[in-house]
Amino acid sequence: MGDQELVRLCSPTLAGIKTGSLFTIDYDDRARFNEEIREFNDRLSKKGLRMIPIKYAPKYALIYLYRPDYLKKDFSNQEVCSILKEKGYSYNNADMCVAQLAKHLSQDSGFPHEIGLFLGYPVEDVKGFMKSPDEGVKYTGFWKVYGDIDAAMKTFSKYKKCTEIYSKAHQNGVSLEKLIVESCIKQ
Repeated sequence: MGDQELVRLCSPTLAGIKTGSLFTIDYDDRARFNEEIREFNDRLSKKGLRMIPIKYAPKYALIYLYRPDYLKKDFSNQEVCSILKEKGYSYNNADMCVAQLAKHLSQDSGFPHEIGLFLGYPVEDVKGFMKSPDEGVKYTGFWKVYGDIDAAMKTFSKYKKCTEIYSKAHQNGVSLEKLIVESCIKQ
């Protein structure tokens, strides 16, 4: 996994306009791959980011790159807490919720629909997806929109523009570290 791939897949999270990003990475040697994750965390943690593999398959891993302070803020929302509690999460501890998400991904046969809450998606859209992934969808972009389509379209546009700007900057020699916006949420 290289810096350019991370920029391509996670620019809105790197820029601080999104709580988290989820992506898969192929690997040949799991021990070497885990070392790469540690190296990325050494570089990213100084700017308020954390990268963890939340599910392993034989030749690929599902990676969650996120801003722990943003996740804590998102999880302070009462509606989010209610959904997480209903799904069996320790909703008052964001770090524990991430560990429980990884457990759900490894043990459950289906994909946990509440995962959108970990990515910073609007609660109304996560609830709509949980109710029925196919019914009531108004638009599909970075996620399926069930609620405020205008707000979602503005967000999609921001994410797309951010990715274009970050990709171009990185291709022109700006380092990953310089692209990462430091967290502005106070603990």
